[in-house]
Order: sequence, then structure tokens, then C-alpha cells
Amino acid sequence: MTTTSPMYVVSESDGNQPAATASKARVADVTPTRVEIEFRGVSKAFPRKGQKDAPAVVKDLTFSIRKGEVVSLIGPSGCGKSTLLNMGSGLYSPTTGTVMVAGQEVKGPVKKVAFMLQKDLLMPWRTIEKNVEVGLEIAGMPKAERRAIATEMLGKCHLAGFEKHYPFQLSGGMRQRAALARTLAMKPDVLFLDEPFSALDAQTKMVLQQDLARTLYNEQKTALFITHDLAEAVALSDRILVMSARPGTIIEEIDVNLPMRDNPLERRKLPETGPLIGRLMELLHVGEEGSMH
Repeated sequence: MTTTSPMYVVSESDGNQPAATASKARVADVTPTRVEIEFRGVSKAFPRKGQKDAPAVVKDLTFSIRKGEVVSLIGPSGCGKSTLLNMGSGLYSPTTGTVMVAGQEVKGPVKKVAFMLQKDLLMPWRTIEKNVEVGLEIAGMPKAERRAIATEMLGKCHLAGFEKHYPFQLSGGMRQRAALARTLAMKPDVLFLDEPFSALDAQTKMVLQQDLARTLYNEQKTALFITHDLAEAVALSDRILVMSARPGTIIEEIDVNLPMRDNPLERRKLPETGPLIGRLMELLHVGEEGSMH
């Protein structure tokens, strides 16, 4: 059975306390309403050929994400975080339960959902602008229209002037920006982000987090974000779902409830950020013998 704790707010004077009784708490900038993503009693197993049953990767998961909300998933390696994204995008079907996106049951790939992975997966034989256009090209959009969208997205991702470059001519951070531009070019309503910045150095990561956060906030995109970086989870999210070891379940939900979700560089500096990270470390047993993350 999935368990969920009371939502927590970190107050300037009182530390962690239930949201209903918190005083002087800094509140989030956005209060989204409509449910955009929903998992209802979802379990997933991967039986081998000829097997009838197999151990569950995730079990009895129920949670929802509202429109415009950014929710991070954290948990130990192998607990099924990526499996959840694959089910949400229609790449896997749940063994039991139902996955809903925008009010529709997911039974195959969803057009208004976009994936961004740890690897940029840029095609080395295509220029950066042509990489950004690839999804639009597959969708049959006319060349002039998709070129205009690629130019706009590259500008938003601070890659204006690099349209004719090839991936090998760009740094790792610039390549990941190009991958973000390619993702946004499809005009998705929902983004599934699977550790997109984990391979980058700390400084580049924070710059790209800033770009992503502003885009998600300004365009009111809904996002489910996997990360092992606890500070990143607090800096970017409205809520954080903490998963157990396999079979993965939600063991706690934390309402970040801090301002400046569109400015993670400044949110990191808030005095409330440290206690939230500490709480996540406790839940994941970071530093305890035998813990693996």
C-alpha cells in the first residue's frame, strides 16, 4: 500500500511542520489546479519469455500531477523511476492499474508528451538546427515552418549563431541545450525528464537548470523529473515524491512550498533549502551502511 506523509512546509522559525499549522511560511509562486498526469494503482513487472509471473519493479503506485506543476521523483537506483516515465509516455503498459495524461488513458505514445534523457542523442550528421527540426520533420511540417520554430527554440536556449554547427563542434552543455531546444520544439504539454543534467559539471548544470526552470514556469509546462541530486530536486520542484527500494512505492510526498521556482539559483540560497535536503537524506538513508543511491 502506498503511504504518504503530511505535506511539509519549512518555516523561517519553526522548522518542519504540517502545512496546515505552518506560520510565516514562504508559499510557492504557482497554484496549479487541473490534473495533467495520474497514476492509479499502477504496478509493473517484466516476466521473462515463458514466465507467467515476475517480481514487481513498481507496486500499487497512486499519485497525480497538476497542470503547470513540476514534480521530482527521487529514490534508490533500480526502484522503477524510469519505468514510471516509460509508462507515462506510452512506451510500456502497466501490468495492473491505469496511467492517465490530460484526462486520457495512456495506451500508446502520447503526442503532447516529450522525453529528455541524460544523453543528448543528437544525430552527428545533422546540423544543430536540423537536429532540433527532426521531430517536426517526422510529423510532416513544412520546411519553412519547422526552420522558424528551430530558430526560435535555439534562441531561447542561448544557441543563436550555432544553427549551422554540428554536434561535435559544441561543448557538452551546449549539446544538452540543443537537446532541450529539440524537446521544446514539439510544443509538448508534458515533459518527462530522466536525469537530463547528470553528466554535466556543476556550474554548467546550474545554468541549464535555470534555463529549464524559467521555460517550465513561463510556459506553464507540466513536468515529471527524475534526479539523484537532492539539491536539484528542491531547487526545481513544487513537490518531491520519495520512492522506496524495489518494488518501488511512494513512501513520502514533500511539498517544497518555496518561492522562486523559476529561479533555482536564488532558491538554493534560501535558509529553508538546507532542512529540506536534510529530510530527503534521512528518507533515503544517505550515508548509512548498506545504502545505495
